[in-house]
Amino acid sequence: MFLRHLSLVNYKNFDSKSLDFDPVINCLVGDNGVGKTNILDAIYHLCFGKSYFNPVSTHNIKHDTDFFVVEGEFEKEGRTEKILCSFKKGTKKVIKRNGKTYEKFSEHIGFLPLVIISPSDRDLILEGSDTRRKFMDGVISQSDKAYLQTLIKYNKVLVQRNSLLKYFVANHTFDPNTLAIYNEQLHQLGTEIHKKRTAFISSFISIFQEQYAHISDKNEEIMLAYDSQLSEGSLLKLLESNIDKDRALQYTSVGIHKDDLNFTIAGHPIKKFGSQGQQKSFLIALKLAQFHFIKELASTTPILLLDDIFDKLDESRVSHIVGLVKNENFGQIFISDTHAERTENVVKTIHQSYKIFTL
Repeated sequence: MFLRHLSLVNYKNFDSKSLDFDPVINCLVGDNGVGKTNILDAIYHLCFGKSYFNPVSTHNIKHDTDFFVVEGEFEKEGRTEKILCSFKKGTKKVIKRNGKTYEKFSEHIGFLPLVIISPSDRDLILEGSDTRRKFMDGVISQSDKAYLQTLIKYNKVLVQRNSLLKYFVANHTFDPNTLAIYNEQLHQLGTEIHKKRTAFISSFISIFQEQYAHISDKNEEIMLAYDSQLSEGSLLKLLESNIDKDRALQYTSVGIHKDDLNFTIAGHPIKKFGSQGQQKSFLIALKLAQFHFIKELASTTPILLLDDIFDKLDESRVSHIVGLVKNENFGQIFISDTHAERTENVVKTIHQSYKIFTL
């Protein structure tokens, strides 16, 4: 699978832009601020229906305009797939595949698998559990549509239960029977999600550790572990035993929406005890493991976006990532960089077709 053509209208800093890509390697070069990352983000937008860097749709519209359009022409399994994503202020975003509008954006997830490696990935280590849950859910959803639908349903019921808890307090009332209905729904949906997250981590860990070993060239004890309250017991019992706390807080304090991934090195949190180099290696290993995991389950090679890697990573890590293109695991790659000569010197060593776009 590869992206053949991309066109942008009023997307971020671009009035209008049209690009024809190489099926193997594409390099976007130019000074900071010219829009290299925005083009990568537009590609991500076509695959996921949202921006990687700013999911608020209005923030992706060029200043002084009121809409954007992103169009892409992909080649997948011998067929041309035309994807359009458009948004106008005051209306709902529209995503079309070959002229047909998706009723639900979730139907599109996984159709065009993609992995991005970016400096902003540091949030996976530095930010809260929500960021790490999104990473985990994103990897699973690209190869399991049923999982994504279950997750959407769970979040809807969670919102309803939280609204009910607020209603109880505002109206000085309490209805355990209505609450029990939501408890049962969260239990059924949450148990299924917990089961799939557990299975995912079990398969993912070995891939991740293998990638880390390649990148770091060191025998370091690194681990990621799935942390869930459901490991303590059934969600139904947790909800029932925490009802007094939930009524006081006016929101649901237990469930799979509290799950986290623990990142450790030598048994200690990498956020506090990992060096900058170890943290970088950890993050790249996560993303490359994501690449291999999705490739295996999706039966097609994901597009790989490498945002500003030469300025942010040392030579050994860059060499490992670029080494992906030298073997059969490789598909289409996009690289952004501030130095054209540096980028061209690297891609020449790969002996694959490439294009360089100067912005």
